[in-house]
Amino acid sequence: MSSYSRVINHATSILCSNKGSLAFQQLYRKVFQRVEITEDDFWYIVKKCSRFVVVRNRERTDEWGTDCVIVAKTSLRLCKNYTKQDCRDCQELHLCKYFVYGNCRFGKGRKQCKFSHDVRSEHNYTLLRECTLHELHEDDLFLLLLQNDPTLLPEVCSHYNKGSGPHGACTFRDGCTKMHMCMHFVQDDCMFGSKCKRQHVIDQHGLRMLEERGLSGDIIKDLPFVYQNLHRLNTPTTPYNAKEHVGELVSRPVIKKEDRKEICLHFIRRNCRFQDQCIRVHFNLPYKWEVFDGNNWIHLHHTEDIERAFCDPRNTHSPGSRPVDFLTMTQESDPVRRLSTVSSVTKPAHYILTTEWLWYYKGDHENWIEFGRPDDKQRMTSLSSRELEEAYLADGSAEVTIMKGHRNYYLSFQDMYQRNPKHNTKRRVRRRPRFISIMEVENKTAP
Repeated sequence: MSSYSRVINHATSILCSNKGSLAFQQLYRKVFQRVEITEDDFWYIVKKCSRFVVVRNRERTDEWGTDCVIVAKTSLRLCKNYTKQDCRDCQELHLCKYFVYGNCRFGKGRKQCKFSHDVRSEHNYTLLRECTLHELHEDDLFLLLLQNDPTLLPEVCSHYNKGSGPHGACTFRDGCTKMHMCMHFVQDDCMFGSKCKRQHVIDQHGLRMLEERGLSGDIIKDLPFVYQNLHRLNTPTTPYNAKEHVGELVSRPVIKKEDRKEICLHFIRRNCRFQDQCIRVHFNLPYKWEVFDGNNWIHLHHTEDIERAFCDPRNTHSPGSRPVDFLTMTQESDPVRRLSTVSSVTKPAHYILTTEWLWYYKGDHENWIEFGRPDDKQRMTSLSSRELEEAYLADGSAEVTIMKGHRNYYLSFQDMYQRNPKHNTKRRVRRRPRFISIMEVENKTAP
């Protein structure tokens, strides 16, 4: 199979250049023109990757299928405090909002805009790279931001969607600052189609209002679809559960030996009774790094050095002339994976050589602080690494509430961000294992 990251990047680019969403079959055909991948492997990636949201076809009420709509998603946002010059160390893009709208009046004349138009500035590029969006074309990136952040666009007017007449029940009429658009069209369930009395396109009032807000004509023409995608991304959907859909059209194949990722604890301790029949990976360390060469997963040399670097949350790359990128899990363009023993929270305390996962959030000074440990002001979070790990294994798409001092924060496992709901600021979160050297393993397994 081709690189997972390459598939994800191609699929994201294709979605964004096609108004932000496509039916699965359409998307697969377009991706296959660039990357050779089987349909069931692509379906598996789309279901598992947080970059995509799978939306059930409304005509299919009882099952999921490959005619679902795939919508491009990101947790990245424009910084709301940047233009107020009141932002310090945040995890959001520092860009001129009107540049994203495609119509900044300062960008076209002699007078330079005082806000950044540079998506590749040090601050912005670091964030884009962490989200693996750094290869996305500017126009595609801007559409992705617009359809994921409801604050960038005016709301759909609820009063317009009530009553009769050209403005519905909206008393502001042409002076309304909200979108006059059919809510059922936005929700993708309008039964009237072209005969609907409410707008399914941007009318002259909407065009004038949007242009006054600074949006360009190229973006405005795609906004009906952007609004549909905004609704899809912000409406709770039934999560896909493979166990409940064994008989679906496309299913994940039986796990092959080369696809197994759990290292056998008993083999490390030299007492696995299943030998070659064991369903787990046999290796002499509780971690193993591999690179995919196009046909097989190949063991990477200097495994201990790679592991040592990975265990430090500050690092995004391993050392050496051909470093592993920990954010994209690639080596150059080849996919990389890390095999490990089970998480320590799933076994009793006396089990040795399980993987102890530690959770970190980014501090104010480019440092990383473990959850449950004091920061530089001696404040501690209410949840520890162990408690977060237990919650993560119970539901990897959940959002948990954490307290530090007198403030509440929301941690999203899917996006790996910690969000302050009061100020709407975010901090990057990382999950890294505790390092254990080869010598420690040998000492613990010695007879």
